Amino acid sequence: ARFVPMYEAELVQIWKYIITDSQIQVLFVSKPEVYEKIKNFPKEIPTLKHIFIIEAQGENSMAALEKKGAAKPVAAASPAPDDIAELIYTSGTTGNPKGVLLCHMNFTSNAHAGLKMYPELLENEVVSLTILPWAHSFGQTAELFAIIRLGGAMGLAESAKTIVNDIVAVKPTFLIAVPTVFNRIYAGLWDKMNQEGGLAKTLFVMGIDAAKKRRELAQQGKSDFMTNIKYKLADKIVFSKIRERLGGRLLGSMTGSAAMNPEIGKFFFDIGVPIYDCYGLTETSPGISMNASFDYRLGSVGKIIDKVKVVIDSSVVEEGATDGEIVVYGPNVMKGYHNRPEDTKATMTPDGGFRTGDRGRLDKDGFLYITGRIKEQYKLENGKFVFPVSLEEEICLIPFVQQAVVYGLNRPYNICIVVPDFDVLGRYAKEKGLPTDIETLVARQDIIDMISENITNHLKGKFGGYEIPKKFLLLSEPFTLDNGTLTQTMKLKRKVVLDKLMDRIEALYK
Repeated sequence: ARFVPMYEAELVQIWKYIITDSQIQVLFVSKPEVYEKIKNFPKEIPTLKHIFIIEAQGENSMAALEKKGAAKPVAAASPAPDDIAELIYTSGTTGNPKGVLLCHMNFTSNAHAGLKMYPELLENEVVSLTILPWAHSFGQTAELFAIIRLGGAMGLAESAKTIVNDIVAVKPTFLIAVPTVFNRIYAGLWDKMNQEGGLAKTLFVMGIDAAKKRRELAQQGKSDFMTNIKYKLADKIVFSKIRERLGGRLLGSMTGSAAMNPEIGKFFFDIGVPIYDCYGLTETSPGISMNASFDYRLGSVGKIIDKVKVVIDSSVVEEGATDGEIVVYGPNVMKGYHNRPEDTKATMTPDGGFRTGDRGRLDKDGFLYITGRIKEQYKLENGKFVFPVSLEEEICLIPFVQQAVVYGLNRPYNICIVVPDFDVLGRYAKEKGLPTDIETLVARQDIIDMISENITNHLKGKFGGYEIPKKFLLLSEPFTLDNGTLTQTMKLKRKVVLDKLMDRIEALYK
């Protein structure tokens, strides 16, 4: 049997597409409310024979099915390593999702390789808070397979809004998350410090500066007495309280799905909450590289995991580049795309490598760095390449910014679409005696100028002048799953956003 997981917070037409494409025969849904949305599917999809509801009673409930199964037990089957275990549909940024065929060896080899990077988990109590969706390969391999393999315990996060409180309640020893979780915590801490001001903020800033200097000196094999005193003071008064708010027992955290902003990663390391950035894709089950607790490099996505090989193909990028496309070989690589032989052929090399579509480089010590996404990079009118994701991640570190999209394909300069942090902007407006209505605020030229000035000043010295956006568009609504601008893994559907806003974008170039 093949397992085909789907997201509960998904469009009905996507469910229908996946069920039809994968030829599902038996469908399990969580509750009656979901069943009501799909109860007519068996009439519309010939292969779908049965639907069972997990949280229900009656003939088509999970309980009734289990009762029938107990009456007619069947011997357990032992699958072969190459047997297909799952068909996971990628939450694509364009078009219908693609079904990725993953076998038992894909998952088991990946879980075992990952555990080798964190030996402390074999020696300590393992408690985690489940944040990731289990319809995604990252959540399955890292949480369902690896943590259960360790005999660990998992608390289930109630929702994205309750994660911080859930962490306090569960007191995890190890967290598996996406960078967005830590970005929110980081932004929340700075927002709180900016509101409080006074001694608390002074100690916070002093501690961060001391921690950074302490780390940099340690890398040179040096130490400084006054720096250590400042750090210990801030750690006792401020940083220890932050760690307590994160449960007080965290040995570390692993992030994936998107690259961690190096500045945020360093911040958490400095306050005693190490975050190990990793890299992978659904097609690689998902792990490719991981920063290990005993061998890490901030800013990288770690070293290549056991039994996996990465080749950097420079033939597909511009001449003179120091990076190339990341091509992956190993037991983690998928069997192909379901019902899509042409897509499979396009992404697999003749010798079995998987073309990730990501640009990267390996340093002399074997650490992998992600430098961009081949499909998302573009050239300005002057022929210079722009990697928008790097710019967007940096822009989102600014307190006034919640989300950002940079665009400039074949244009004279970049523009930036900004979703403000509405709480921060609302407080600013109140302090300045301005209207607090968001629709009004995002249209005001003084607000646009203020946010654009913040962004420009923040990017200077970090990016080339040609990369820094020259004009800005502020939106009154965020990018969300519900409005179709984000994927299930919270990645931007860039084409959808640009298509929706192209008229307003064109106006910025006039």
